[in-house]
Amino acid sequence: MRAPVLEQDKSTPECVRWVHDEASGLRAIVAIHSTKRGPAFGGCRMWHYPDESAAQRDALRLAEGMSLKNALADLPFGGGKAVIMAPQEKRERGMLFSAFGRFVESFNGQYITAEDVGVTTDDMRIVREQTRNVSGLPRAGGFGGDPSPMTALGVYASIEQAVRKHLRRPALAGTTVAVQGLGAVGAALCELLHAAGCKLVVADINPGRVEQMRQRLGAQSADAGEILTVAADVLAPCALGAVLDHASIPTLHAAIVAGAANNQLASAEDGERLHARGILYLPDFLVNAGGIISVAREFIGSGEKEAVRSEVLLIGRRVAELMERSEAESISTARLAEQWARSKVNAQREHG
Repeated sequence: MRAPVLEQDKSTPECVRWVHDEASGLRAIVAIHSTKRGPAFGGCRMWHYPDESAAQRDALRLAEGMSLKNALADLPFGGGKAVIMAPQEKRERGMLFSAFGRFVESFNGQYITAEDVGVTTDDMRIVREQTRNVSGLPRAGGFGGDPSPMTALGVYASIEQAVRKHLRRPALAGTTVAVQGLGAVGAALCELLHAAGCKLVVADINPGRVEQMRQRLGAQSADAGEILTVAADVLAPCALGAVLDHASIPTLHAAIVAGAANNQLASAEDGERLHARGILYLPDFLVNAGGIISVAREFIGSGEKEAVRSEVLLIGRRVAELMERSEAESISTARLAEQWARSKVNAQREHG
């Protein structure tokens, strides 16, 4: 294992470790941003990164986002993230995730993992053979498994609050929502929005997913490269991050941005750009916390489906509070949410 030189960030991580396992082909990094509130908890992402620097940047940003997310959700965990560089050549998946499980175990409980983009519950079962520090596993007779539906539920509750308060509408019926990305979370979110009477415009790099939404939900399709510019009441980014930047923000035609993708802002300044345009931005680390709430309660052993569902729906209340405070204090929701989350982390440091 080796740790490459870190790029300076506004919040220095506590620990960054790489592993290269030649036998399995595993190249992975775990970034632990903070353990002030408890062990670092955050999922494992597998993606085709161009190089290790890109993978490390993603891991660091995601880990910091998990610290903010877990704090705002009042979970007893800090923030961390694992990133696996998808092998260029075909590798035996079982060996790869078995090696990753041993890597997680080497943190002696200071990092807890779960599934994220490119990783499945079956992969986590393999990880579980090597370490108990994993969640998001189907459990016979108990709560657990794929957290995607709970992530979608939290985003849905956030959109509902935003439409009620920002657009001053009594319900979601008739609201146009543009959804970027139709993976497990994006598809589940579309189901919820459709049931509430929303009009959907969808895009994904996989045409089959788009066609499925068209046939099942009557969604309108948009080109993956143009979905951000669609005229809609709500834009819900549910793919990868950094889609909101100095170039894309001037082209937006949505009144609200609220989605499941992590790290939607390319930089902190982009939150201010959205605010200046009068676009209500609901930070991802607030609205997409349903998944981590689900796997955290599963890991602790206190999870029952209805209780977890009720806890996830509390995200809507936090969104309402954020909107009220932002208006009262004339501060962007992006800046205010980050201050709110960091105050929770620091309070735990002072009193923990």
